Amino acid sequence: MKTHPWLTPLFFCCALPVQADGLSVARQQELTHFVRQECGFCHGLKLTGGLGSSLTAEALKDKPAETLIAAILHGIPGTAMPGWAPHLSEADTSWIVAELLEGFPE
Repeated sequence: MKTHPWLTPLFFCCALPVQADGLSVARQQELTHFVRQECGFCHGLKLTGGLGSSLTAEALKDKPAETLIAAILHGIPGTAMPGWAPHLSEADTSWIVAELLEGFPE
């Protein structure tokens, strides 16, 4: 019987719990913690504002997702908002923005 060396990694990749957006449940939990800790430091623990503006769904409702993704990844010049590209992928950031626009998990 011929074996294929790529079958084992493929099997394990398929066995990981993944949501429709492509991020594993574990990664989503990590990102939720990241937002609460890192973003919450400036935007308030409930994301209702502090040094940084409010990140509630109501406050962000008129902001295009692409603008929010760019701000998270690259920061906002002239403000205290840093770029998080060294720590977050575009997929991570897209997930965070989608969650913020829906009302971030409590």
